[in-house]
Amino acid sequence: MSKDQGLRKGMQLRSGPLQLNFSETFKHLRTPDAYERLLLEVMQGNQSLFVRKDEIEAAWKWCDQLMDGWSKMGDSPKSYAAGSWGPLTSIALIARDGRSWYGDV
Repeated sequence: MSKDQGLRKGMQLRSGPLQLNFSETFKHLRTPDAYERLLLEVMQGNQSLFVRKDEIEAAWKWCDQLMDGWSKMGDSPKSYAAGSWGPLTSIALIARDGRSWYGDV
């Protein structure tokens, strides 16, 4: 099941294979971009796509705890190249348990 394409269809579901090439699958429909959809939701009074103030504060509280932990350990987030699988330390982190990241063979 997947959501039927279109703003006016709400959460109407349809049965069928998952087609991720929207320009081919839905040639007959105009697909609004994300910003256009967001503006439409604002005008319709739908707040489901927006985060409340208390949610933002809770997220920053969580992030602050991570940053405090790094600071106490004298550590920081590891840099890595855009488009890569992440820092080499992430590979070592799970390799010591005999595991690997998906796709890392």
